[in-house]
Amino acid sequence: MNYTNPIIPGFYPDPSICRVDEDYYLVTSTFEYFPGVPIFHSKDLVHWCQIGHILTSTEQLSLGNAWRSGGIYAPTLRYHEGWFYMTTTNVSNGGNFYVRSQEAEGPWSPPLYVDQDGIDPSLLFDEDGTVFFQSACNGHDGEGIYQCEIDISTGHKRSESRLIWKGTGGASPEAPHLYKINGLYYLMIAEGGTEYGHMETIARSTHPYGPYVPCPYNPILSNRSLKSNIHATGHADLVQIQDGSWWAVCLGIRPPAYPLRHHLGRETFLAPVTWTTDGWPIIGENGQLLPVMTRPNLPEVSWISPPPIDHFDQPALGLEWICLRNPDPGSFSLHESPGYLTLRGNSVSLDDGQNPAFVGRRLSHFCCHIAAMLDFEPAFDNEEAGLTVFMNEKYHYDLAIKRINNERKIIWRRSVGSLKTEEVLSSIDGSVILNLHTEPDQFTFSIKQDSLENPLTCSAETHLLSTEVAGGFTGIIVAMYAYSPAKTATPARFDWFMYEPKNRDI
Repeated sequence: MNYTNPIIPGFYPDPSICRVDEDYYLVTSTFEYFPGVPIFHSKDLVHWCQIGHILTSTEQLSLGNAWRSGGIYAPTLRYHEGWFYMTTTNVSNGGNFYVRSQEAEGPWSPPLYVDQDGIDPSLLFDEDGTVFFQSACNGHDGEGIYQCEIDISTGHKRSESRLIWKGTGGASPEAPHLYKINGLYYLMIAEGGTEYGHMETIARSTHPYGPYVPCPYNPILSNRSLKSNIHATGHADLVQIQDGSWWAVCLGIRPPAYPLRHHLGRETFLAPVTWTTDGWPIIGENGQLLPVMTRPNLPEVSWISPPPIDHFDQPALGLEWICLRNPDPGSFSLHESPGYLTLRGNSVSLDDGQNPAFVGRRLSHFCCHIAAMLDFEPAFDNEEAGLTVFMNEKYHYDLAIKRINNERKIIWRRSVGSLKTEEVLSSIDGSVILNLHTEPDQFTFSIKQDSLENPLTCSAETHLLSTEVAGGFTGIIVAMYAYSPAKTATPARFDWFMYEPKNRDI
């Protein structure tokens, strides 16, 4: 039996995994989005179900100073003596910290900070009770992986931070994970930057501080320079399953066409691990990750997929929904008008790099149909609400209702760096259905309403919102949003939102 990569499609980068008996848990990065660090559950490593977010409060995750692709970097998830630990970096506020919980679903503790610089922290709980803390840092002994010992109850350092490995010479040695396997310490890292030269390398030692001897088969994972639809593989984490075999989760990208440009973001992939006769792990098929691979020897357990339409009739938003930075209190509500998601715009627009009224979900498929019904009667000029296909504040496409010169209009906007166009498509009354059809190379927007004789359509290229053009480390978010320059914003009421993938996804 086979499985298809990625196992978690869309903007879910930097995966980290741990096993608790017959259950597997996985976390990924979230950068400037809130709540932070989604946590997934699986029984078979192939089918995953999100069970919560780890960082759900401003105390745990302050994003007020988060720049584009700032905020939360690469988390690590570990389980030790009845407790889950998740350590990560808020690069915009506070640095390296960890939280803990006895239940994967939470609630998770307030953050405990570790006074070691760098990003991509990781933990190893050794048999003698020592807790080792690693991060990727450009420190006093140069760029590489630094380590200290910490008191896990407080986060206080019990030793000085020391450089333990600089990697094999690739750019940006980062994403360290330290394992103790058969009495040896294995230090696995990513090198080459999270780009097309990305790779995974490993070294080992008899002592946690080294010296570390590099694997003679490095890189143990890389899809660089391959004729493949999967590229930039790396940032991996290892797990051993019940039958004794080892597996790795890692990130990768899927550019839909040549020239290579990707817009879904870095996604989560799975690959088997084989061990050489001299005790080194190799990820994938001879160090390469394939779109289709043989599944783990685990009983298949799939989860019920959520319905394609969210009618906003639950007391809280579903786990797929996220906001841009910490949302303003009162910017959205499920209770103001029961059965609707109500957005109240503020003076922050999509262009401002702050926290607009914004509720969105990841675009996780190349081909899908997205739609939302919007009831919005703006009372003040320049108030607007609608759908955005959002990469960052400089790169987004928007279809919205906007009040212009005391008239209610449908507008279509394209923001591509310093180039911006805004077209008035039509005057309109009453509720409208905003549609988005996505293809690998094109987004097509349309407006449906009984009063319109002909459907209004507009389209734009996907590659102009790709990481290669727009920059950063995130993927596209499709969001409902609102903006208002007025002191009292007109409510924008979304009756439902539909996200329906198509079978022809590549």
